[in-house]
Amino acid sequence: MAPAFNRRRPLPSGVPEKIRDTVFASAHTKAPRVLDLGAGSGRVAGPFLNAGDDYTAADLSMGMLGAFQRQHESARLIQADATVLPFPDAAFDIVLLVQVLSGLHGWRRALPEIVRTIAPAGIIAVGRVVSPDDGVDAVLKAKLADILASLETFPYRDKPRDDAMGWLGLHLPANSVHTIARWTTAERTPRAFSERHGSGARFSKIASETGKMAMARLEAWANERYGGLDAGEPEEHRFELSIYRKN
Repeated sequence: MAPAFNRRRPLPSGVPEKIRDTVFASAHTKAPRVLDLGAGSGRVAGPFLNAGDDYTAADLSMGMLGAFQRQHESARLIQADATVLPFPDAAFDIVLLVQVLSGLHGWRRALPEIVRTIAPAGIIAVGRVVSPDDGVDAVLKAKLADILASLETFPYRDKPRDDAMGWLGLHLPANSVHTIARWTTAERTPRAFSERHGSGARFSKIASETGKMAMARLEAWANERYGGLDAGEPEEHRFELSIYRKN
């Protein structure tokens, strides 16, 4: 999924810049050391690199890091497992977790390890795109979960993001939530959903034949409901950034 990641999961122009502005405004130092953990192929990296920030990107996937490097040759990239980070204590002032927690099943080991690497008064910034509850993506994800459940497969049963956010709120109680961007898009279609989720981390763990069967059933259902796989509806999305500060 690395070569097509940024294309299938784009952020609107200006959102990475607003992420940087918001986390720097919350930083306790004018020149913070930044770790972008789960950086993927670098979709939020540009503003940090262009400004010459002390920025490190880490991801478990070498494919993602390869795609990152092809876009940003001079970036400092490290392959790392969030549960065993290769950094000393208090190595960073900001840790970015953008669209990471929803798939971080090892969060119980990862979050204490992340906190270890943050300096006192440093922050964890958790970012995500929030889509409408009745939007195409939300409806199709719920339907896909039902179809997979009928096949005795349950990749969406647990919600690591909700549990992880609860842990952060308990252990780093000084937090704030910022809506840094809103936008309307008509690009959310059943076909685009199938492409994104068919290459997603959770779906890739499903047995191949089960996954193909489930996606075929979903597309047949979506074709009837929406009148075609390319039928889109305007939806408002927002980018939400939750900031947790270490005491």
